[in-house]
Amino acid sequence: MEDKHTYEILSNFSGSIFPLLNALLTFFSVILLYSLRITTGVVTVPSFTFTSSPRHYNPQTTIYPALKAIFDGTVVRVGKEGRTLYEQSGYGRPDPEGVKLSDQEALYLLHRQKITLSGYTFNSLFSQFADRPGFLRSFLVYRDLRERGYVVQAGPHDFRVFKRGEKPGTGESLYLVRVLSERDPIRFVTLIEEVVSSRNMRKQYVLAVVDDEEELTYYEIKLQKLAESGNSVPGVMPHQALLVGKSAMVLAAPRSDLEQSGFGKRLDDERLMLAPVELLYLMGKGIIDLKKGGVSVSKDDYFSLALETDGELTEKDKVYTELRGHNFTPRTGYKFGHHFRVYCGKNVHSDMLVHAVEKDTSLPMSAISRSVRMAHSVKKKMLFGAVHINGIQFIEFARIKL
Repeated sequence: MEDKHTYEILSNFSGSIFPLLNALLTFFSVILLYSLRITTGVVTVPSFTFTSSPRHYNPQTTIYPALKAIFDGTVVRVGKEGRTLYEQSGYGRPDPEGVKLSDQEALYLLHRQKITLSGYTFNSLFSQFADRPGFLRSFLVYRDLRERGYVVQAGPHDFRVFKRGEKPGTGESLYLVRVLSERDPIRFVTLIEEVVSSRNMRKQYVLAVVDDEEELTYYEIKLQKLAESGNSVPGVMPHQALLVGKSAMVLAAPRSDLEQSGFGKRLDDERLMLAPVELLYLMGKGIIDLKKGGVSVSKDDYFSLALETDGELTEKDKVYTELRGHNFTPRTGYKFGHHFRVYCGKNVHSDMLVHAVEKDTSLPMSAISRSVRMAHSVKKKMLFGAVHINGIQFIEFARIKL
């Protein structure tokens, strides 16, 4: 009797709880399904579909109707109705006939379907313009800057780039951009002149380099005026040194005044070895009396001797002396592929890599790229010390993201 009563209670309970459990299971299944669809980028609800899409500075929109342009074989122009291109987005240069477009602007607008050009498609116009020297890389840079939200116009170098949200007539340009390929040489005297010109116009000078795979890298170029390091240099007493090959050996106890000032490399507990640039600097200051066989060796004689095996010694000596004059501590930068690693204060690690060059020297952009990449990887600045008759100009290269 009791078993029958128990069975009836359980039957009544299951009849009431199971529908509730079934409803909860259905509800959470729907929630799970919606969650999975949201994570894949598509949310589906009755009668509506929303698809997630990446954000662009300039979505690919088409102006209808596209403006008609004319190409006379030299210049692409848009009639007076095209002044909206200039007034709204900073394309072209206004003239009495309408708007005159640069080659890069015309091709870009044709690609974006904002203009039409009778007898030309994007491909055919691209093919024709590409015969002009440097056009391909300049177009790639122009397109990249436009897609990043900048207004771009021809400038004193290749392009002048306006601040985001600003355009000609109402805004101020921010960058002056020079376009190069990875194989183009950098002639330092020309580079210095262009950076000075940009600085006088209160613009930031940028190199836009296009590699063989059409990838772009931007470099900010600055002319650095070295400040005092703030690191007090201990006084160094006069020493005698013995000429050993192209180096010099000084008898000095551990932690000598030379070592504390950042000179030399210890050979053993009694002897300190001086590198050629260190020796030349210390001889010039009257600190080292260099001897060979008991006879004094002059600085000029030693310089001629060291120059026999180091064709860069002239530039290295001048840059080393300049760095020391700012209380910096230059040490060899051979392990980093450069002349000096430079300590600017009391840091354990060096702060800069410096390479000495003659002002008229040209280096391939690929070599400079390797230098900047190396400096960046070890968290140092990359400077080139350009030597000329009026002194030394330090030029800093740094990769930037526009």
